Amino acid sequence: MSRGPGHQARKRFGQNFLQDPGVIERIVRSISPKPDDAMVEIGPGLGALTEEILNTNPRLDVIELDRDLVPVLRTKFFNYPNLKIHQADALSFDFRTLVTDRPLRILGNLPYNISTPLIFHLLEQADAVQDMHFMLQKEVVQRMAAVPGDKNYGRLGIMTQYFCKVQPLFEVGPGAFRPSPKVDSAIVRLVPHEALPCPAKDLATLQSVVRTAFNARRKTLRKALAGLTSVEELQALGIDDGLRPENLTLAQYVAIADALVERPPAREASQDGHDNKEQAHD
Repeated sequence: MSRGPGHQARKRFGQNFLQDPGVIERIVRSISPKPDDAMVEIGPGLGALTEEILNTNPRLDVIELDRDLVPVLRTKFFNYPNLKIHQADALSFDFRTLVTDRPLRILGNLPYNISTPLIFHLLEQADAVQDMHFMLQKEVVQRMAAVPGDKNYGRLGIMTQYFCKVQPLFEVGPGAFRPSPKVDSAIVRLVPHEALPCPAKDLATLQSVVRTAFNARRKTLRKALAGLTSVEELQALGIDDGLRPENLTLAQYVAIADALVERPPAREASQDGHDNKEQAHD
């Protein structure tokens, strides 16, 4: 498999180039691309995975931040006219602009240093996506798939599961990359729900509740959410205020967020001392 001569992996881009043919084949087999799929690859690097995808599906868009890699890719794949290379930052890229006649199938060996914010960015555009297959740090995949009570359960898992079905596929050791990272990796499949299992009345409110809770994950709910809701409101929802944030299900977080949205205007505007005291704990 050819490599980009002279190109050194850059730490600031979190580059670890996938080079193990067996792992690449297994990834492509897991994705199972079809000839007319709208494939999108994030961070193609030197094109090892890109090459295998193009052999099955010549219609491919790739998003590459490192401008020095763009000419390497253009040279390597000059005979693939349906390959479109976008020199851009995936963190701010509007993936909806790539949608034509079918939803996107997104894949990539994601840089560890931006994987979490990038996942959140992509979840915001899940309505344009058929599925996503990513190589991530093993710990990140564990967090995405975690269930209530699991030590890895938190904001990333809750919000990913709000939008998608999460399927960890297999693990990949450091030796599959050049240079070798200091952590194990894993492949995960994310499939957006056709219908959200627990739709929130207001997504921003749900995100705020989850973020606030896990900013104080070692505290009980009565303390972690003191600035947003009261013990009485939690108990009215059938939620034990003595639990910790990691013990609540997605449905319970949605219930809390929906209750905040449904609060009577008079309560929201209240300026009495009790409300001010609660706000001071936020």
